[in-house]
Amino acid sequence: MPRSLVVPLTSALAMLCATLASAAESNEDEVVKGYELLKANCSRCHAITKDDSSKHEEAPPFRVVVTRYPPEDLAESLAEGIVSGHPDMPEFVFQPPEIEAILAYLGSLRPGGENAPDPAPDVPEQK
Repeated sequence: MPRSLVVPLTSALAMLCATLASAAESNEDEVVKGYELLKANCSRCHAITKDDSSKHEEAPPFRVVVTRYPPEDLAESLAEGIVSGHPDMPEFVFQPPEIEAILAYLGSLRPGGENAPDPAPDVPEQK
């Protein structure tokens, strides 16, 4: 390889690595934001981590929900208000940045999902 190409290629490779690292960090931030939103709005009934239990018998754990529905298919329901099969579930409406964070977290709960907090932030280990 000609020496005149080594420096530009090395610089391009360094920029690509920095961009990929930034994207991974950004996704991790989204996952944590999504977890925090679900903890604040949903955890009083639903299990929101990989191994906790739902407090409401009719509220499925989110780790099960993501095996039934791809998280991205829930975006419209999160924006317009989720209608559930049980009458005591409140209606939540989220804004686009919140939806992106929630979807990132739900995606991390899918089998093989990455970046799931394990255990989730500020959640004591279940015994």
